[in-house]
Amino acid sequence: MDAAEFRKRGKEMVDYVADYLEKIEKRQVFPDVEPGYLRPLIADCAPQDPESFEDVFKDIEKIIMPGVTHWHSPYFFAYFPAASSFPALLADMLCGGIGCVGFSWAASPACTELETVMLDWLGKMVNLPEEFLAGKDGQGGGVIQGSASEATLIALLAARTKTIRQVQSEKPELTEAEIMGRLVAYASDQAHSSVERAALIGAVKIKNVPSDDTFSVCGSALKKVLDEDKAAGLIPFFFCATLGTTSCCSFDKLLELGPICNKENIWMHIDAAYAGSAFICPEFRHLLNGVEFADSFNFNPHKWLLVNFDCSAMWVKKRSDLIGAFKLEPLYLQHHHQESGNHWQIPLGRRFRSLKLWFVLRMYGVKGLQEHIRKHIRLSRQFEHLVLQDERFEICAEVVLGLVCFRLKGSNELNEALLKSINDAKKIHLVPCHLREKFVLRFAICSRTVESTHVKFAWQHISQLATDLLKTWEQNHHQQ
Repeated sequence: MDAAEFRKRGKEMVDYVADYLEKIEKRQVFPDVEPGYLRPLIADCAPQDPESFEDVFKDIEKIIMPGVTHWHSPYFFAYFPAASSFPALLADMLCGGIGCVGFSWAASPACTELETVMLDWLGKMVNLPEEFLAGKDGQGGGVIQGSASEATLIALLAARTKTIRQVQSEKPELTEAEIMGRLVAYASDQAHSSVERAALIGAVKIKNVPSDDTFSVCGSALKKVLDEDKAAGLIPFFFCATLGTTSCCSFDKLLELGPICNKENIWMHIDAAYAGSAFICPEFRHLLNGVEFADSFNFNPHKWLLVNFDCSAMWVKKRSDLIGAFKLEPLYLQHHHQESGNHWQIPLGRRFRSLKLWFVLRMYGVKGLQEHIRKHIRLSRQFEHLVLQDERFEICAEVVLGLVCFRLKGSNELNEALLKSINDAKKIHLVPCHLREKFVLRFAICSRTVESTHVKFAWQHISQLATDLLKTWEQNHHQQ
């Protein structure tokens, strides 16, 4: 394919993607395929001779689309949103076109510098304390990671290195292995599984801190676990606080937890993967109060800020903690602007992801992004209101942002059957969670194009399926 054909095919592909997104609500949100559907549809091995673009293009609808779960459909209410917008898609094309591998300043000065500036823009939008910003000569700053899981792992590894060095200077008789064996990380029993994975990869113990009846961790719960572990000769070194848990969007109590972590010399990382985007709205910024006690903070613009995957924003107060943990300088990476390179991540290579932020922040403006967040939250309130009007149902956790946790009053089996009938019908898509012993349905406002009509449709559909289910359920139970 030469440049001339690329021009032609590129325009066709843009039209195809625009049509796909414009007409997405006509597509069934969840596919009708069985596992293994794809292999019989394509050849056993790669073709020896080149095929034409037309051959490849016509297979998109035939082979790929039947197996796609349409995350951007206004009938997709599962997981959390996956952000997308036309400016972000255009920026991604440019990123692919420039195709640099930005592992150091010299490898691509614009890639390195734009990222630093964009993370300052974003940090100011959520009103982060000054120490987290790079500015002209700050000690902190931000970096784009691939996901919140990576951000948590990076924070944990940096904390581990810092603690080992500190303990070694105080107790030189201890070997690194002995110190490692005593290190303990902590997170809420509601925290995402990626925190446990970070500890697994970092080869340290991790303990769950029990959450309270609002599914939040409070200071007293953390203090109790820390006191027990210190008495047993363990070394607490890392706590991951969650703002907006995956299961029910609960918030750990930062203002209680922060001072404890600071006093005990424990690295506090804040994972606000989904909820963080909402902090650009002044009325939700109070949910981040206490961030001043944290060492690192992360949220995903690729969830709720119209920047498509992957773009996970992470800030640290002291970038020297990260650089100190990961810096290895072979000759081919050395140059005169050492500190402005980003040795703040697991892979060496990095894509020019800040272009997406730059395009989206400029073309929506802070006000446009705030309106997007507020609209989603209004829609979740609307859904909550509909659920509360039906006495057969209950709300299972406080609705703070764009997630509603609800269920039929009754057994877990009944709610499992309801979810099955919802997802079998494939009109909308939901996923469940467990809150304590209860099987709960999650309704997350996801699509950029979702409107009040889609939420009403979803509720009528759920309500009708519940009516049908309860009839057959009662008949079966009478027969028994």
